[in-house]
Amino acid sequence: MTERTASAGAESPPRGGRSALVLLAALVVGLVLGIVTAGLGDGIKEPLVQAAGLIGGLWLDALRMTVIPLIVALLVVGVVGGADAARAGGLAAKAVAWFVGFYIFSAIFGAVVTPALLAVWPLPQAAAQALQAGLAGVDQSATAAAVPTVADFFKTIIPPNPIGAAANDQILPLVFFTTVFAFALARVDSARRSTVLGFFEGVADTMLLVIGWVLALAPIGVLALAFAVGAGAGGSALGAVVHYVIIISLLGIILTAIGFGIAIFVAGFAPGAFFKAIAGPMAVALSTRSSLASLPAMLRSAADLRVKERDADVVLPLAVALFRSTGPAMNIGVALYVAHWLGVSITPTGYAAGIAVAAMASLGAVSLPGQISFVTSIAPISIALGVPIEPLALLLALETIPDTFRTLGNVVLDVAVTGAVAGREDAPA
Repeated sequence: MTERTASAGAESPPRGGRSALVLLAALVVGLVLGIVTAGLGDGIKEPLVQAAGLIGGLWLDALRMTVIPLIVALLVVGVVGGADAARAGGLAAKAVAWFVGFYIFSAIFGAVVTPALLAVWPLPQAAAQALQAGLAGVDQSATAAAVPTVADFFKTIIPPNPIGAAANDQILPLVFFTTVFAFALARVDSARRSTVLGFFEGVADTMLLVIGWVLALAPIGVLALAFAVGAGAGGSALGAVVHYVIIISLLGIILTAIGFGIAIFVAGFAPGAFFKAIAGPMAVALSTRSSLASLPAMLRSAADLRVKERDADVVLPLAVALFRSTGPAMNIGVALYVAHWLGVSITPTGYAAGIAVAAMASLGAVSLPGQISFVTSIAPISIALGVPIEPLALLLALETIPDTFRTLGNVVLDVAVTGAVAGREDAPA
């Protein structure tokens, strides 16, 4: 989806399929060319790897420069919008409370389940070592420095200088300040609030335009970075790609199952009735990877489940606008996978920071093309964990399959949570 007012995760618009295929092709071609080059000797390989690293690094820096201003602008706009919706009525407030609570659960779920999945089925050690060699040029110091120690964790949550926090990539205190600022802004007089909110909306729109320009060059950047990894990692890189896609997709599949559990045990839908009603929205989600495109089918499923029409007409559009349930879990899962890939140890305070950023940043996550939201959602979490963000440039080319399961889980949970907070029509006599 490309509407900035519709969703909050890494869902792609239906029309983004061609772009995703081009990025995937660039990744595969780059890896294959790198693997072939690895056998030609250092005299040929090293100059090519250095050139590819330069090209890929410049593209990655261009992408990185947009993260801080965009995450701040989107968080302000998202929090103010959510606060306004909650004030609109008790039903909306109850729905927003569900959204926030599930975001926290989702972030914790991802932080716990991802390491568990990797413990059961780790990336083969030979492949991990080869990939580390392929990314030997990644500078881990910038992100590692962002993780507070145990003694400093609580002190660093509140930034004495928010501008300095932004300049030094101190994501957790920056997100905390921005969230507090946004909630305060939501209580300011509407005329003055609209002026400030308009500024941040303008910043967000401008940065999205810049990201669009940068992503137009994504096939070149991904090709260059994949070439460098392929040259260093050899054929192990291809197996690692499959491993990553399966691990991250499993997170979405499990969350979808949790959505069915909420629908049956919390919302009280009969299992057979819910399976029948949700089949249509799931089919749309699988074919479009868009919650917004699935909204008409979700409204129909709510009617089939006898959810009050006036309640569904409030909660489901609000869910599409604010509730990307799978986002925190799958986003922190990607960051933790990169840590597993590179052999980066995450401290307990790093986990706490990553969970907090994953949950809070989701309050401002909105509808963006998958490649854009992949970077803007996961880079702040990676920085909070102390994990290098460079591998994200490669992994965004693989987002199509995990993105499908993101959308599937989001759609199921949208309807399930709607059933949990909305009233029911009386059964016919």
